[in-house]
Amino acid sequence: MTGRRKYDDGCAVAHGLDLLGERWALLIVRELLLGPKRFTDLRAGLPGASADMLTQRLRELSESGIVERRKLPPPAASWVYELTGWGAELEPLILELGRWSSRSPALRTDAPIGPDSLVLSLKTLFDARAARGFHASIALHLGEHRFRVRIADGHLEAVRGECDRPDATLDTDPGTLAAALWDGQEHAFDDPDGVVSRFLTLFPLPEPAGITRESPAPRPGGAAG
Repeated sequence: MTGRRKYDDGCAVAHGLDLLGERWALLIVRELLLGPKRFTDLRAGLPGASADMLTQRLRELSESGIVERRKLPPPAASWVYELTGWGAELEPLILELGRWSSRSPALRTDAPIGPDSLVLSLKTLFDARAARGFHASIALHLGEHRFRVRIADGHLEAVRGECDRPDATLDTDPGTLAAALWDGQEHAFDDPDGVVSRFLTLFPLPEPAGITRESPAPRPGGAAG
C-alpha cells in the first residue's frame, strides 16, 4: 500500500479507514460477500470503476489480508477473488451500514441496483417478526444471476447458487423486484401458493431519520435572511 494516504492515527476506526476508506474498496467487499467472483464479474457489478482502479483496489485489499485470489479447479479453471475469513467478518458491518443509510431521506429507491446489492438489501431489511411461522425456499433468478433464499424460524439465508426443489421461483430483474418491494408497484409474479406474495412483505424500509436543521443565527443588528 506504498504511496497511499494514511491517517497515521492509533485509533482502530482510523485504521479501518486506512484499510477500506479508498474509493470502491468497500463496494468490492460488498460484491464478494455472497461468494467468489472473477475480475470480469466484479467489473460488471461495479460499472463505474475502471479496470485499472479495480486492479489497484484488489491489490491493496489482498495486501491487507481482506481479499485473496485463487484458481478454481477444472473444468472452470478460472481465477477468482474471494474474501478471506477475516474479510468475511465485514458482513455485519456492511449490513448495518446499509440499514443505517436506508433511513436517509435522500435515499433513491428508484436508482439502479445490482443483483448482489439487492440480495444484500434483503438480508439488511429482513423483518424476523413478520416472518414468524413462515418457512420457504425460494429460487431467485435475477437475469443470469442465481441465488437461493431460505427462510425458517425467523432467519434468512441468501447465497449465490441454484436452489434445489424450491417452494417458489422468482424470475425477474433487480429493478422490477426492487420496485415491487419498496416502491409499491404491483407485478404479476408466478405465485400459485402465495409464497412470493408473503415473501415480498418481509423487507420493509425503516422510517426515515428525523433530521432537524437549525435555523441560521440572526445577523447582528437584524433578522436572519
